[in-house]
Amino acid sequence: MNQVKIFALGGLDEDGKNCLVVEVNQDIVVIEAGLKYPDLDMLGIEYIIPDFSYLIENKDRIKGIFITHGHDDVMGALPHLLKQAKIPVYATALTALFIEDLLKEHDVKGAKVHRIRRFGKVDVGGIKVRTFGLTQSVADGVGLAIETPEGYVVYTSEFIIDFDANSDSFRCDITEFAEIGKKGVLALMTESVSADRVGFTSPRHRVAEEIESAFDKEGGRIIIMLYEQNLYRLIEVIELANKHDRKIVFYNEDQRQYLRHVEKLGYYKVPVGLEIPKEKYRNDMDNVLVIVSALGPKVFKLMHKIAISEDAQIELNEDDTVLIASPVVPGSEKEAATMENELYKEGCKVISLDHKKVLSMHGSQEDVKLLINLFKPKYYIPIKGQYRHLVNNANVALKVGYNAGRIVVLDSGQEALFQDGVLKQTSVIRKLEEIMIDGNEKLDISGMVLRDRETLATDGAMIVGVVVNFKTKEVIGGPDVQSRGVIYLKDADYIVKEVGSILENTINELVANNQYDNNTARMTARDRIQKYISKETGKRPMILTVVVEINIQD
Repeated sequence: MNQVKIFALGGLDEDGKNCLVVEVNQDIVVIEAGLKYPDLDMLGIEYIIPDFSYLIENKDRIKGIFITHGHDDVMGALPHLLKQAKIPVYATALTALFIEDLLKEHDVKGAKVHRIRRFGKVDVGGIKVRTFGLTQSVADGVGLAIETPEGYVVYTSEFIIDFDANSDSFRCDITEFAEIGKKGVLALMTESVSADRVGFTSPRHRVAEEIESAFDKEGGRIIIMLYEQNLYRLIEVIELANKHDRKIVFYNEDQRQYLRHVEKLGYYKVPVGLEIPKEKYRNDMDNVLVIVSALGPKVFKLMHKIAISEDAQIELNEDDTVLIASPVVPGSEKEAATMENELYKEGCKVISLDHKKVLSMHGSQEDVKLLINLFKPKYYIPIKGQYRHLVNNANVALKVGYNAGRIVVLDSGQEALFQDGVLKQTSVIRKLEEIMIDGNEKLDISGMVLRDRETLATDGAMIVGVVVNFKTKEVIGGPDVQSRGVIYLKDADYIVKEVGSILENTINELVANNQYDNNTARMTARDRIQKYISKETGKRPMILTVVVEINIQD
């Protein structure tokens, strides 16, 4: 009996954090290891990664991990996985260079990154995987067809159908899809983010026609916002600047490094003489294009910093034109609106692309229909997106004739089990935690640190301390009360006195009943102070009680 299991460790019913597991009998292939960015209320969190516990526990069965393209939502968590499990990594040439930069940044040593072709075959520990090129917003993107005894398991990640892609590194070949389909596909997994959009995405993903009027203006400076990893759009913008004889400046060195990798591989080269090195750029230069970029929602924070005159290199003036060519990502709407508001205050011209006209590079309904018709899968599994996106994607499959029994909508951790080519169950659900990364260290997965930060941000903190005699347990100093963000002390003397008295009385009570120890005294007093503060102020601040014991010599 042949078994195929498919489940995600992230990326379903959420934006980002993509990681999928395909088990063929006892062998495991992992697809992607991405991160996602936190919501605004997740204070101090840099990003969130999948729960890799299952992979670490079963690392000896993993034959390899495939990274399909160079975006952080599919590769950003890879260093965290490779630090705990030495798994061979497979990626195309450009993506491999991005991964090596990422591993170097995180000081991951000993990892093996194998180069694969966009159109080819690779044997991974006995499992045969066929690769095929896809058109994405970054060059060298691929889809995967994993061979199983019951047919291929096909994974397309992000894609659009664009027959006008003028570079082999971006081009797809739909004859490959049809050929794989003829050989038999057990399951097809494709993205859902834009499955509610009618028509094809192409050619509505191109920005040149929408922004070219800004380049026609004589003189003046253009500042354009782009996502760091959207190379397709970056190349469009560079070509537009070249057409209008406008010099370019890269504000972000990381994006320039991405482009160096592209140039190294011969996929694209910045026209000679077009670029002004960043170190030679002056704020008063005219007729230039400044490309401001960052990863994900960080681009809005960066442009906001420029807008409020807190940047050392760029100072806006009334002759500037700011082009917002980066669509708002989920969770960053407030930051984007605040940034745009500040730009208008500076008096410069602001052009924000209408994202109903200029579409993000994700497959729309007709793109998805074409893939389904070419691959002809036995089962269809929507991936990548919030639950509403997954349902929209499932509805597309219904429209092309698939019945509900052949469409499998999963949640992260939920396993689809196929036996001898037939879906047997989806009832097994693995419990997954959200792993939050604060700087370079992992937070506790219970979220206690995050909850403490929320408390500090909303209700403040109060520190209450006393000094006691180590031998007699008599209070000999204090109480001292410090409040931050709870109450204005001068207007609440009675609260301060009562809080101090609660700690002192708690210690005396425990001593009298022969129940005193330092920890019990602090915890008991903290609970009593918490109830009192809540009653008097309606707040529930973080309460820190301190009992310092001093050994006094006779």
